Amino acid sequence: MSNPESFIDEVTEEVRRDKLFAMFRKYGWIGVVLVLAVVGGAAWTEWQRASAAARAQAFGDALLTALEADTPEARSAALAAVPADGEQVALRDLMLASDPARDRAAALAALDKVANDASLPQVWRDLAVLRRSALQGADIPLADRRAALEPLAQPGRVFRVMASEQLAYLLIEEGQTDAAIASLRALVSDAEAPGGLRNRASQMIVALGGDPAQG
Repeated sequence: MSNPESFIDEVTEEVRRDKLFAMFRKYGWIGVVLVLAVVGGAAWTEWQRASAAARAQAFGDALLTALEADTPEARSAALAAVPADGEQVALRDLMLASDPARDRAAALAALDKVANDASLPQVWRDLAVLRRSALQGADIPLADRRAALEPLAQPGRVFRVMASEQLAYLLIEEGQTDAAIASLRALVSDAEAPGGLRNRASQMIVALGGDPAQG
């Protein structure tokens, strides 16, 4: 009896394997498609994230550049010319409506509103904090300015290098020349820092009596 039973078991196992292979040939492509969908979806999400970060950086840089114009009229024209869409339009218009040269208190109030609006993406709140810190200057304690800027200088934040530049200036204000030069040198060699910022850092190092190329 054992031989017939063994033969039956072998045949049954063979049939099962045949059915399994047949099912794989018929439906296996579904698994392949699912894997490709997951991998492709992750790549698409990462690309979107990187594109959004680059777009935010470009918009923020354009706003800050526009705000450095010499006259209120020039600032207004430069701000109005900054390309924007979605949330960017509201932020641009907010800054356009609050020029510190005309009404400093209104400008600070507008920036505070953006900085404290939890419904806005972090990038716009960071931009408002950065601009507010530069505008207030020595009117508020240095420790308060440092506390506001340090979170912006952490890795992964869009305006990290700009906040780091402002923190270096705070070291100069404190009289910590060596520490300031070291911070500025780090910015000169930072691949993420724009050319204008690296040039400013190099010039400041020279002004402080240092050598930008020295490690």
